[in-house]
This record gives sequence, structure tokens and C-alpha cells, in this order.
Amino acid sequence: MTELFGIPLPALLGQLLLGLVNGSFYAMLSLGLAVIFGLLNVINFAHGALYMMGAFVAWLGLTYLGLNYWVMLVLAPIVVGIFGIIIERLLMRHIYKLDHLYGLLLTFGLTLLIEGVFRSFFGVLGQPYPTPELLRGATNLGFMVLPNYRAWVVVASVTVCLITWFVIERTRLGALLRAGTENPKLVEAFGVNVPRMVMLTYGFGVGLAGFAGVLAAPVLQISPLMGSNLIIVVFAVVVIGGMGSILGAIVTGLGLGVVEGMTKVFWPEASSTVVFIIMAIVLLIRPAGLFGKEK
Repeated sequence: MTELFGIPLPALLGQLLLGLVNGSFYAMLSLGLAVIFGLLNVINFAHGALYMMGAFVAWLGLTYLGLNYWVMLVLAPIVVGIFGIIIERLLMRHIYKLDHLYGLLLTFGLTLLIEGVFRSFFGVLGQPYPTPELLRGATNLGFMVLPNYRAWVVVASVTVCLITWFVIERTRLGALLRAGTENPKLVEAFGVNVPRMVMLTYGFGVGLAGFAGVLAAPVLQISPLMGSNLIIVVFAVVVIGGMGSILGAIVTGLGLGVVEGMTKVFWPEASSTVVFIIMAIVLLIRPAGLFGKEK
């Protein structure tokens, strides 16, 4: 059996794949955070709870309505996005001009409220979600066996991340979004409804969290606490990549997932803290993050 650094190659590649899967979730969630912060200047701590909500919406759709995975992959992000729009209209719009701390406290309170509601209805035990039939099984690549669903998670996440980056950074719509946050009065003078654009942007950002939740449903046990276990790491990813940097969120999320996976092979004790160690080093060298802009 081929070995690398004394570790069997299949085991090493398997851990690399696991790191890529985790990195895909980091990238998707940090992308949504980066979109909301970069365009709306709000630190959305409720992102983890909305990720959990996306997974539960998929489970409820399957359990009570018989809607399969593929339908819920489209429908659940829309439901979570609509919920996000309601939050933006009722609460978030009042704090855009205030200090970041107010947004952090508001969304932290929303997190506790959302998690509390789901815990009261479903408890803390995880709910299983079946892998879609089309993606069951695994493919033998010769040097390793690749689970089909995990490969799909990586492909779907990277595709959505790249499309989002392209729309925001390379299209007229993205230019209007960025201009609307820099100088809303000027953009409104050109006939653009900036409040509506902000509302839809927030809905899209939390919809990405809902999409990630559906992707995670067949991989993880769906529970009200699944978001809170992940959101701290995701915030660290956003800080390392640069607050508000779309490309930074994608690259850093995928990269840190791989680093965390490899750390579990070579130094298991450090796997739960390696992301925060990297964050501390990056902040000492480049406080704005790897892809952030120095002010």
C-alpha cells in the first residue's frame, strides 16, 4: 500500500476529501456573511441559525409534504430568504447607520430566539435526512473510494460560490449593489430603489445559508444546535479572508477546510484550534485579512 509521511494514501486522501467537504460549508456560510457585511455593513450572527433553519425546512418538506431533496434544494433557500427579508424589513433596517455592535447584539438575540423555538418543537436530538437516491453509493477511483454525495457537496458549493462572486464583482447588478452601499442617494437619483435592493441582498445572503443547510442535511444530524457549533469557525474564516471580501470568503473557506482536515491526520489535538491560530497570525501580519482592503 502506498504511503505518504508514513500514512496510507487512501486514508490521507479520504481526510483531504472530508476537509474539502467541511471547507465547502465554510465557504458557503462565510460567503453569505461576506455578502451581508460587504454590501450592508452588518455582522449577521444569526447566520448559523438560518443555516440550521434551511436544514429543518428540507426535513419538514420531506417528512410532512413528501417533497424530495431536489425540490427542497431550491425551495428551502427561498423560504429562508423570505424569512430573512421579513427580518430585514422589521428589524435590520433600523440599525444600518448605527455601530456594528448593535447589529451583532440584535442578530445574536435572533439566534437565541430561533434556536429556542426549534428546540421547543424538536428537542436537541438530531433528525436523520436520507441521501438522495441519485447520489447514493460511492465511486472507486483506484487510489480511494469517493462517496458520491460528498463529491456533489463540493461541486455544488464551489459552483454557487463562483456564480455569486461573478454576479457581485463582474456584472452591472453587482456594481449597483456596491454603489448603493457607498452612496445610496446618488444611486437613487438614477431611479434605483436602494431600500428594496438592500432588502433583496439580505434575503439572498441568508438564502445562501439555507442552501448550505440543505446540502448539510444528509451529511449531519439535523438539530437546533448545528448552526451554533459552526458559526464561530465561519466568523474566523471571514476575518482571515477579509471582512466583506467575496473572493476571500470562498478561497479561505475551502483552504481552511483542507488545512483543518490535514491537521486531523498529522496533529489531531490541534485540529479544533488550528483555524483560530491561523486567524491570530493573519491579524498580526495583516489586520484587514488576506483579501481585505487596508483603510
